[in-house]
Amino acid sequence: MDAFFCAAILRRFFHIITDKYASYVAIRAMLVFDQKKYVMYEHLLHHALDIARNQYGCIALNEVITDADDPFYRNLLLDLVARNSLCLSNDPSGNFAVQHVLTLYDLRCTHNVAVSLRGHCIDLSFKKYGSYIVEKLLDTEESMDVVVTELLECEGGRLMRLARNEFGSFVVVKALRVTREINRVDLFRGLVQKLMPFRQLLLRSHGSNIANMLESTI
Repeated sequence: MDAFFCAAILRRFFHIITDKYASYVAIRAMLVFDQKKYVMYEHLLHHALDIARNQYGCIALNEVITDADDPFYRNLLLDLVARNSLCLSNDPSGNFAVQHVLTLYDLRCTHNVAVSLRGHCIDLSFKKYGSYIVEKLLDTEESMDVVVTELLECEGGRLMRLARNEFGSFVVVKALRVTREINRVDLFRGLVQKLMPFRQLLLRSHGSNIANMLESTI
């Protein structure tokens, strides 16, 4: 029976794994099959990027990554998402795959995502889902350094626009809060000094919380 179902799923694997309902069959099969599941893992890896960029495929991929009982294939999937995190972060569906792997708090994967997104954190922070990804990078000290360093190196006017932005303001607030909470005085003071000249402008925008935090440091 395993061979029968596996052959049927593999025949139209991409269409099944990206279907709202049929994907549950494929996910379940990958959990309960014995040797046959490794063939399915190979198919999943081959199509992973296209699956991640599909509305229902990204949900299926996230479930497989969470429940995979084979550490080798799980790490391969994590590495694939991390290596392609820039293109996925800018995709309406793919960004959820990046968000998901960051919630697993796998330090190696988080580091690899941060490396892939280095130099692009500001751009992502202006976008709704991109800002969620950058905020998650701030949850781990190693990846937090990547984000805050980019904020500190950002040209002042652009940083001010980010701090006033509907989505970017949350990134800046979290960067200030995290660096203060973990006692990274160098980074916290650097952010405060860079933002302080724009305090009055921030009061009349989405950055009002940032202005209040700056006020508390005076």
